[in-house]
Amino acid sequence: MVRQAAPVLDENVFMLDIHWLNTFVTLARLQHFGQTATELHMTQPNVSLHLKNLEQATRVKLIERSPFRLTQAGERLLQSAERAINELQLCQSDLNALNQHSQGTLAIAASDILSRLLLIQPFQRFKQAFPGIDLTLFNTTSDQAAELVKTGRADLGFVMAQKRSEPLSYTELQQVTWCALGHGLARWQGRARVGVDERKSDPQDEPTLILLGHDTRTRALIDPSLPLLGLPPCRIMEVGSVDAQLDWAEAGFGVAIVPDFSLHPRLKLTAPVTRLTDFPATSLGYVVRQNQVLSRAIKQLLHWVEEEIQRPEPLPGATP
Repeated sequence: MVRQAAPVLDENVFMLDIHWLNTFVTLARLQHFGQTATELHMTQPNVSLHLKNLEQATRVKLIERSPFRLTQAGERLLQSAERAINELQLCQSDLNALNQHSQGTLAIAASDILSRLLLIQPFQRFKQAFPGIDLTLFNTTSDQAAELVKTGRADLGFVMAQKRSEPLSYTELQQVTWCALGHGLARWQGRARVGVDERKSDPQDEPTLILLGHDTRTRALIDPSLPLLGLPPCRIMEVGSVDAQLDWAEAGFGVAIVPDFSLHPRLKLTAPVTRLTDFPATSLGYVVRQNQVLSRAIKQLLHWVEEEIQRPEPLPGATP
C-alpha cells in the first residue's frame, strides 16, 4: 500500500496570530492607527506592534504610511484575513449553539425601540434560565442587524421588512401597521380638503411630519404612502430614532409616523393616535444564517419573544 505524503506547508502560515490579523483588517478599514486602537480597546503602540509582527511573519511590507494605503501584498492578505476572521466568527457561533451545557455567549442585534419594548422581559427570563450564557445586545438598525448576523458577529437579529438575502433566513413574527402620533393631523387634512390658501395660514400652524432619516429602512417603507395622508405641503422633521419621534410628537412639534408596536401602553403617551389603515403593512421578524445551528437557548428566547408579541396590548387613545 502506497502512503501519500502529507503536503508540506510553509511554517510561517502557523505564525499568523488571529489577533494580528484582526488588527490588520480593522486598520485597513479605518486607515488610522489611533482610531483602530480606540475601536479595538488597544494602545496605539500595540497596533503598530501587531502590524510589525505580521510583516515580519509574512516577510512583506503590508502598508504605506504616508499617505496610508495597502501595498499589493497587503491587499492580498486582507482578502484572506477577512475570510478567515469571518469563518472563525461563524464557527464560534455554531460551537456556542452546540454547547448543551448552557454556557458561552449569545449576541443579539436589534433596534433600540425593538429591544426596549419587545426584548426586556424575554431577556430577564433568559438570564434566569441560562445564567451561564453571556448575553450581548447590539443596538442598531435593521440593515446593520442583518449584516451583523451575516458576518457571524451576532447570532440572531430582530429586523423589520427583511428582504430575501442569502445567506440569511428570515422568519416573520408579526405584521406591523402604521400610526400617526400627535396633534393637528385631522385639522391639516381638513384644510387640504377645503383648499385653504396656505399662504394666508398661520406659519406656526404649518403641518410638520416627524420622520426617521432617509438612511433607514422605515423611511423607505413609508415615503411612498405619505400622499395618502391628504395633507397640504408640509415640513419634514428628521430624527434619528423612533424614541425621538415619540418625544418630539408628545412635545407638540408635529405628527410622528411610527410602527404600531412602538406605541406601547407602558410609555404612557398622551398625544392622540390615529391608525393609518391605508398604509401598507410590513413585517417584524428575526434573521439567522441559513443552516445555522440554533441552540436550545436561542429557541427558548424566541419562544419568549413570541409570547411577548402575542400579549394583547391596546394602543393608547387610538382612533380608526
